[in-house]
Amino acid sequence: MVKTKADIIKILKNGGVGVIPTDTIYGLVGSVFSREVVDRIYQIKERDEKKPLIVLISCLKDLEEFGVIVDKEMFKFLEKFWPGKVSIILPFSNSRFTYLNKEGQTLAFRFPNDERLLSILKQTGPLVAPSANPEGLESASNIEMANEYFGREVDFYLDGGELESLPSTLLEIEYGTIKILREGENIEKILARLEEKK
Repeated sequence: MVKTKADIIKILKNGGVGVIPTDTIYGLVGSVFSREVVDRIYQIKERDEKKPLIVLISCLKDLEEFGVIVDKEMFKFLEKFWPGKVSIILPFSNSRFTYLNKEGQTLAFRFPNDERLLSILKQTGPLVAPSANPEGLESASNIEMANEYFGREVDFYLDGGELESLPSTLLEIEYGTIKILREGENIEKILARLEEKK
């Protein structure tokens, strides 16, 4: 366990990896800017490297770092769901981040509506944040469960109590059509927003 938020921020900014409560479930997090950190998270999770990781951002401006183009139409769309428990797959063009998706030019981003999490993201920058579990096992719902999974493989654990949320809903925009790839938290509200006139 770590003592303060300052500890967490320092560890993450210095290439560490940890488990924290996100706006949905516990996440295994690390800096998006370090290929070594991303590779380490894949190894800890035993995750297929062909499967990209979700990226948490603290504001829409963070998308510029990745070369994501947010025009008026895209802004209007994103505004419907963010901040919130929705991860959205968007095309990116910054070749610096090809290690985040070895199979294509898209990434799943989420702008959470959680003040504690946002206060960390604003100081660390975007974080990769897959669920806190080895591939194929149940997502950790508490720190004890995460500790059983990862032990000393991670640098810290931040206890947020028991989390009973579903994972985020995952959306993709393809040729102007919105696809729901995973039904998760707040799916009813999300479906209603999709039905709203643009």
